[in-house]
Amino acid sequence: MEHSVSAPENLETVRAAIAAAESEAQRPEGSVRLVAVSKTRTAEEITPVIEAGQRIFGENRVQEAQSKWPGLKAETTGIELHLIGPLQSNKTADAVALFDVIQTVDREKLAREMAREIKKQGKSPRLYVQINTGSEPQKAGIEPVEAGSFIKLCRDDLGLSISGLMCIPPVDENPGPHFALLAKIAGENGIEILSMGMSDDFETAIAFGATEVRVGSAIFGAR
Repeated sequence: MEHSVSAPENLETVRAAIAAAESEAQRPEGSVRLVAVSKTRTAEEITPVIEAGQRIFGENRVQEAQSKWPGLKAETTGIELHLIGPLQSNKTADAVALFDVIQTVDREKLAREMAREIKKQGKSPRLYVQINTGSEPQKAGIEPVEAGSFIKLCRDDLGLSISGLMCIPPVDENPGPHFALLAKIAGENGIEILSMGMSDDFETAIAFGATEVRVGSAIFGAR
């Protein structure tokens, strides 16, 4: 019988590729964190990856994450859960309650809601601003030219601590310039965490300074 590659084996392959890309970019080993994107995957599919030592996971939807992560978190300590999909303002309370990191702060209304909930719940998830590096009308995110003033609004007016930036480059373009732009905006605003790069382009992202890469299909297989 032909051996089908399992998610834990894929995880090892991805980890090795990250280490190689770090070395290639002359960056310290372990300077890039892997966010395993577990959206649309069941708890049964995720468990072997947790057992293989992965602790950081990314989900796209609050409701879907609520259905599986409280149980998985109860079984394993040290799980860090990232929201990497668009967040509707009416789901802010649930997101603040469940997620350790929210990567998709992308508009003033949401930022204000977030500030209110964080104060109310006494929780402090790490917050990243999503930048629409390709200025694509159909895509969420702050326009690059507005990034500085939005980050300032979050920090100074709303008292939010913004620790990272994230982007999703246009599918049909070379991702390099988009990653370079995100790194430039981060530098201008004193931000150290760069969440960029997915299954197809995470090595490129690492060359441009990614500190977190979001990898789903390369670990769990194509959907």
